[in-house]
Amino acid sequence: MKETEPHARSTLIGPNGAHPTTTGKSASVFHSALTILSQTDPALTAGPPGWHAWATVGVIFLILLLLIWNRISTDVLIVGGVTLMVLLGILTPKDAVAGMANEGMLTVAVLFVVVAGLQETGGVTWLGQRLLGRPRHIVAAQARLMFPVAFFSAFMNNTPLVAMLIPAVSDWAKQHRLSVSKLMIPLSYAAIFGGTCTLIGTSTNLVVGGMWASLPGRNPIGLFEIAKVGIPCALAGITYVLIFSRWLLPDRKPPISPQDDPRAYTVEMTVDAAGPLIGKTIEEAGLRQLTGLFLAEIDRQGQVIPAVGPQERLLAGDRLIFVGIVDSIVDLHRVRGLTPASDQVFKLDAPRSQRCLIEAVVSDSCGLVGKTIRDGQFRKVYNAVVIAVARNGERLRRKIGDIILKPGDTLLLEAHPNFAEQQRNNRDFYLVSKIENSNPPRHEKALLAMLILAGMIGAITFFGVPTLVGAMTAAGLMIITRCVPGHVARKSVDWQVLIVIAAAFALGRALEVTGAAASMAHTLVSLAPGNPWMALVITYGVTMLFTELITNNAAAVLVFPIAHAISVELGVDFTPFAMSIMMAASASFSTPIGYQTNLMVFGPGGYRFTDYFRIGIPLNLTMWTITSCLAPLIWPFHP
Repeated sequence: MKETEPHARSTLIGPNGAHPTTTGKSASVFHSALTILSQTDPALTAGPPGWHAWATVGVIFLILLLLIWNRISTDVLIVGGVTLMVLLGILTPKDAVAGMANEGMLTVAVLFVVVAGLQETGGVTWLGQRLLGRPRHIVAAQARLMFPVAFFSAFMNNTPLVAMLIPAVSDWAKQHRLSVSKLMIPLSYAAIFGGTCTLIGTSTNLVVGGMWASLPGRNPIGLFEIAKVGIPCALAGITYVLIFSRWLLPDRKPPISPQDDPRAYTVEMTVDAAGPLIGKTIEEAGLRQLTGLFLAEIDRQGQVIPAVGPQERLLAGDRLIFVGIVDSIVDLHRVRGLTPASDQVFKLDAPRSQRCLIEAVVSDSCGLVGKTIRDGQFRKVYNAVVIAVARNGERLRRKIGDIILKPGDTLLLEAHPNFAEQQRNNRDFYLVSKIENSNPPRHEKALLAMLILAGMIGAITFFGVPTLVGAMTAAGLMIITRCVPGHVARKSVDWQVLIVIAAAFALGRALEVTGAAASMAHTLVSLAPGNPWMALVITYGVTMLFTELITNNAAAVLVFPIAHAISVELGVDFTPFAMSIMMAASASFSTPIGYQTNLMVFGPGGYRFTDYFRIGIPLNLTMWTITSCLAPLIWPFHP
């Protein structure tokens, strides 16, 4: 997985200053490769693979089969596989849990808090609107997404980039009625494409660059040297996704409409006089095609505007009447510039940012039945404000305060989260249920959250601050400045993703310590004696295979010395081999566990393991073909 390993040691000089692969050309390629590998990680050269190696391969193969079967969750399968390896003595308990302390895994965990800060302040919505715009169809949406992501990924760590954009893309897809499963894999792939275009685009490129610089007589690789093959691959990859994703990516957008839910609420929102929506059309404000919600009419100073057109401009004080399902109303409350029309909202004790939405069903024993919400003084009685009422799908045309309550009415309330606990056993309500993630955004802190994010990216990109340090500082600032409350920060961490990342490291470590990886690498690369181009093709394929099974840095470290030994034996320049290893170690598309960003979008996109096979394997083959053809032309075997 990308950006999840510390830079491996890359010293390739022998103890007396001699290069180990040139001390005896008559020595076998395997012997030369093992000499170099022993300087990288002694565990990789423990000798010929024994039963432990075969058992490791068998367990990993079983895991892959069960993942394809798609009946057991990914985290349970991978943790189960690691546990089995511990029981078999393949892994020590220390190796099995070492991934939990991995810098990359911890970085992802901390980034969840940073992203939560952006979500809580509405910064994610702002970012999505500015970056992604208003696409007309899914291909335009993918293009708007992939090109800027690929550009930024070339110069910054793609883990925070993807972590930051996942919620923005989700909200963007919902707002424009696009299938999120058509966008999440393209988001991950675009980050991968961009990372292959510069030396600093991935940690893998830096690892290979360091190993390269330690070779005798080699100058450091230039910042844009890999771009000679990386840019053509990125353009080809984006083109492939834009053309074929309509058939190869699933369309799992749920068909939602107000008619599907008997609790079709009628809710009124007011356009803030000092908000950003003044003067915008309904379409420009993003209020025309809301999923599961439609704008029924506008009340403008007592004049009702029915059948609102997309070009109708909003004025300060407009009362917008929406009809829709509860999930869509939650999204509506996150729109900057709209507030509930009820003036009672501003009379509640708790600050608005500390409130949430709660559903309550009125019982026949409620003392307010038969009274209007205003006359019954609902706010004073319950310290909650009714912002919408649902009654068997009926459109309630009265203002909220004038609605006469009946048994069975479902009320959408804005209140302090404690309301749900306090009223749960109250005989006035049949049911009280808190709606998760319904807190109104802290829009006043959106700029501060964006500045914290920009500072993190700038420090990591331009000042060499380690990603973990930058992310931890940003997360701390998000909590200290109250951009995200502590309890929300704790809940924002997706432990399923973190467990899979940590356990995947253990699987890769098992391949290394048993000698299975080194043996497989040598066997495959040595299949083309005397043919440099075929050796290059196999080198790319081996690296690509290992990237899907173990971490990309480990794949590069394993294959680099073996490929160098092959080039020395053949008497050809090593440059095309090194560049191919850079490309192959990052271009991981066909499994979610092979690349960190692939795993990060797995859940939000609603994907299955086989979805990555379907779109990723042809893309892997495409990158393999392009690199294998271009690398010898750009960097000839015989300069």
